[in-house]
Amino acid sequence: MSAKERQRCILEWVHEQEHVEVEDIARRFGVTTQTIRRDINKMCEQGLLRRRYGGVSLPAKPAPALAPLPEEPVANVRAKQLIAHRIATDIPEGATVSLGVGSTIELIAQALIGHKALRILTNNFRVAAALSGNPGIEVIVSGGIYRHAHHDVVGPEVTNFFSSFTTDFGIVSTGSMDLVNGLMDHEIREAEVSRAIIANTQTRLLAADHSKWTHDSHCKVASFNYVDRFYTDKILKKHRVGLPSSLNIIECSLENNCKKTLQRL
Repeated sequence: MSAKERQRCILEWVHEQEHVEVEDIARRFGVTTQTIRRDINKMCEQGLLRRRYGGVSLPAKPAPALAPLPEEPVANVRAKQLIAHRIATDIPEGATVSLGVGSTIELIAQALIGHKALRILTNNFRVAAALSGNPGIEVIVSGGIYRHAHHDVVGPEVTNFFSSFTTDFGIVSTGSMDLVNGLMDHEIREAEVSRAIIANTQTRLLAADHSKWTHDSHCKVASFNYVDRFYTDKILKKHRVGLPSSLNIIECSLENNCKKTLQRL
């Protein structure tokens, strides 16, 4: 029997038994254990078998690929798209922009794809992916602790990253908001990202649709005094009159075609 035929028989035997001892193989084919080890070495190099416990077994089966986490539908997506497009029109060519976390921020990144020249700082991999098709947009991505469900990174590396730059525009969203506490987020690490962006930019932009007034989150980000422009789809009078007079409110909706209105007390 040739070595090739013997190796084929060994492979069939291991498939039947799942594990076979070297000495048993040698006895079966009437050859030395050294000869069988040479056969086994060759088949292991080819990935057909693996050495195990004095014999050979089938290769370990690869772990099944993890199914991607289901994407949650974006709430109030049309309102967020209108906000995103209005913000994109207000960002001039050549600007340096910080973009943080949240579905609204991702839509803003998509809306910025038509710019010819920008520098984007972000901890959000979805933002980087949205802008990857435009070589005129430089994207600088922070390191940090990866959050699988959000496709972003958080942690002290991110706050240090944003603190290392001064940008023309810093754009944040928020988990919820109220007149007393201002901007709030669901996790402290998200709040820290937004605070770092707000603290290290010249013009601070908040992108939040009207539903954020009714949400409930507990981590403080900043008061409205630390926001220069507030982009939203609509705002009730009771909220409008409670906001600082310095805040520029920009309502973006189909009805008013994103007409800019200045906050008045």
